[in-house]
Amino acid sequence: MSQRIEQFQLEFDLESAVETVPPVPQPLPASPAAREEPETEKAPPRSRRKKSEETPTGGYRARDIQVLTGLEPVRKRPGLYVGSVDEAGLHHLVWEIVDNSIDEVMNGYATFVELELDADGQGIRVTDNGRGIPVDLHEKYKKPALELILTTLHAGGKFASSNYQYSGGLHGVGASVVNALSHTLEATIRRDGREWFQAFRRGKPVGPLQDMGTARGTGTSIWFRPDPEIFQTTVFDGKVILETMEARAWLHRMKVVFKDRTSGETHRLDHTSEGLDGYLVQLVGKEPRAEGWETVFTYGRDDDPKLELALLWSASGGEQVRSFVNGVRTPQGGTHDLGLKAGVVRAVRNYMDTHGLQPRGLKLSAEDIRDGLRGVLSIYVREPQFKGQTKERLNNPEVNAQVANALAPALESFLNENRSVAQALVDRVVSGARSRAEIQAATEMVARKSVSHRLNLPGKLADCSSTRPGDSELFIVEGDSAGGSAKQARDRRHQAILPLRGKILNTEQAGMGKMGQNKEIADLLSALGCGIGPKFDRDRLRYGRVVILTDADSDGHHIAGLLITFFYRFLPELVRKGHIYLGRPPLYRVQIGKETHWAWDDEQRDRIMKRTRSRANPVITRFKGLGEMSPAQLKETTLDPRSRTLFRVCVTDEEEADKAISECFGRDPAPRYRFVMECATQADELDV
Repeated sequence: MSQRIEQFQLEFDLESAVETVPPVPQPLPASPAAREEPETEKAPPRSRRKKSEETPTGGYRARDIQVLTGLEPVRKRPGLYVGSVDEAGLHHLVWEIVDNSIDEVMNGYATFVELELDADGQGIRVTDNGRGIPVDLHEKYKKPALELILTTLHAGGKFASSNYQYSGGLHGVGASVVNALSHTLEATIRRDGREWFQAFRRGKPVGPLQDMGTARGTGTSIWFRPDPEIFQTTVFDGKVILETMEARAWLHRMKVVFKDRTSGETHRLDHTSEGLDGYLVQLVGKEPRAEGWETVFTYGRDDDPKLELALLWSASGGEQVRSFVNGVRTPQGGTHDLGLKAGVVRAVRNYMDTHGLQPRGLKLSAEDIRDGLRGVLSIYVREPQFKGQTKERLNNPEVNAQVANALAPALESFLNENRSVAQALVDRVVSGARSRAEIQAATEMVARKSVSHRLNLPGKLADCSSTRPGDSELFIVEGDSAGGSAKQARDRRHQAILPLRGKILNTEQAGMGKMGQNKEIADLLSALGCGIGPKFDRDRLRYGRVVILTDADSDGHHIAGLLITFFYRFLPELVRKGHIYLGRPPLYRVQIGKETHWAWDDEQRDRIMKRTRSRANPVITRFKGLGEMSPAQLKETTLDPRSRTLFRVCVTDEEEADKAISECFGRDPAPRYRFVMECATQADELDV
């Protein structure tokens, strides 16, 4: 079993905080015996080369230069156009077609968008009642405009502002990229009293544009099936589509119909009479709000740039702003997002200065003011500059000041008119600043205890001999028993073992003073060597991989969750840069005759039993902990890079990750109770 780094899903459902990544193993140096070169036969003499091929250029000539034309570049390098060939890239095809329909809505030419997902989930149709893509012959290229748009990069009607005042599509590549990456695409156009049809296969027309006869109304309907030669999976996720279209319906106050044939459900979304305040309330859900923020602050204007936003403060921590540009979500934010944050900070500071509410001896940071902020921002820019074709970030520099200058006076005026709400917000900000000061004091205390010199490392740490972080791994195990087995099973050159005593402190709930005085956390920080808080320095990290290795039971999962919470809250860069992993020890050993099989869960155990039913009676051993495994067993299943399985912990959605950790480990028990009650029917038996 080769080393694999797969998707990790913690038992308390942290799906959105992790992602599958390709294996990036650091191969361990071979043993001295393996480095000895074996005797080999003398290599035959090289064949005589032509003089022209013996030049330093190595035969690199003009004939080696390839020129990709038409849609060839898209099929050759799809990631450049849709970001990836996984599920995210697959769904990006849908958004490209949907964005074109929504552009018709934004500019007043359409009132609804309809999506229909095929029963097998591999084909989808997007329909609108807009003007319909032109089908007349292009004077220069002598092709119908529809065919030109779907088969030529950078062909579209959005380069000039006469047809679209605002649009999410900018580069004229969206529809043609979808066509290039689809096994089949069919376009049906209704305009000028007639219906037109044309089919394509892998970006090329199957036949000419066909006049299907008279028709009522106008609009465009695109149906396509992604190409399995391009994508890892071609099955669309109805839940992802519904969630995204729900947001679009709120943003544009339009009607959306989603017919999900995989489930047989039809979803009709109509927010024509509602605004972003309703969308924000839906996003916040049952999350408790900060005192006084039962009412959502809203602001909108029609000036250039046109914008609309809704804000409130939550009782939970963190900062979550969902931003959109011309109807397209920008998950990485950008200048409009920075403008909103700057405007919020300016408004609150001005209010506090005006009313003399600045605390003495305590410096307020922007993070203190925005802690708990929840918001939705939608902005319309005539010439948006996005980061790449996937439009994940807005780069227009002028938008920052435009949003901040519009928001700050409006929010300050709202605070002056709602003094009780404003006072509650000020109290929250001051309290947060005091907590931050405690954190800084606690981290400085921990930093004094944490020195990276080997002679002063924690006493329980069994360090490795390698001094190169790229070749070193730290395994965090629970208890001395597991630590003893792991120390015997490890490769001393590259693997270090740090046993921790039981369940570490819940850093999501504990006060900062407690965290600074906690020995287990101090030992962990000392072993890592990278510091914490303002003193954090990733270059001083002593191990390239930090592996959380706990028992394969509910207690082990709880400890792993506590450790992930600590890393995510106080050493987030280690998570973002891919340094944190989870080991996967087996739960069962199935002995059948002389054969030994390992099972990591009940389903795998049952599959082994079914596969070997006709052989000798099996002997099944369930490990209660790592300490019960012999060093040889632990090495074979969990520590040896050639046979182990690791999960890299990643963050793909900061909002969902923050929410999951707050609900699972925060002070408020209500979210955990709801989660337990919702999932109670799924538990066949409890591991207690």
